[in-house]
Amino acid sequence: MLFPTEFLFLGIILGFTAGISPGPLMAMTISETLQHGSRAGVKVAISPLLTDILIVSCILLFLLRFESHDLVIALISFSGAFYLMYLGASSLKTSYIDIDITKERENSFKRGILANFLSPHPYLFWITIGGPILFQALDVDIWSTVLFVAGFYSLLVGSKIMIAIVVGRSRSFLKSNHYLNTIRALGLIYLAFAFFFIKQGVELLYLHI
Repeated sequence: MLFPTEFLFLGIILGFTAGISPGPLMAMTISETLQHGSRAGVKVAISPLLTDILIVSCILLFLLRFESHDLVIALISFSGAFYLMYLGASSLKTSYIDIDITKERENSFKRGILANFLSPHPYLFWITIGGPILFQALDVDIWSTVLFVAGFYSLLVGSKIMIAIVVGRSRSFLKSNHYLNTIRALGLIYLAFAFFFIKQGVELLYLHI
């Protein structure tokens, strides 16, 4: 069983890896920054603080129906492991950041909300990864849950804000080896977490048998 500080560490690592990895919200954060400046990129970066309230609430209500079914949770854990492997492989293969820039009137916050609602990433993350971790945290105490969520969103949003600020000052940052190598290194972290979820799924299957 994990301790509360370990859930904080999990949240920080997962939040940071999700925060700087390529995806629809990252693409929009960079696109809005390049078009309208860092302030517009920051508006997109903070949109998950609003959208994920509804997304996470609905997913947790769904998962609560299966919390006592070890076989279902095991299958969810295996799904989470495969999703993490996909993210890890994608990060390791990253060779450049492709951002489609189209000049539009600034409406960054609304576009960020729409992009996050329509992106599959938050749904997949909370169904297969975040949700099961939250239930583990609740088994320890409420503070473990609070620390995991706080760590996750602090780094998820914070890392995107930092990227918006850096890109606003220097567009060459996106093509730098430092950024690309960081993304590739985080691919290894995704793969490490995948083994953690496989282990959890195997243990739950053993209990079911």
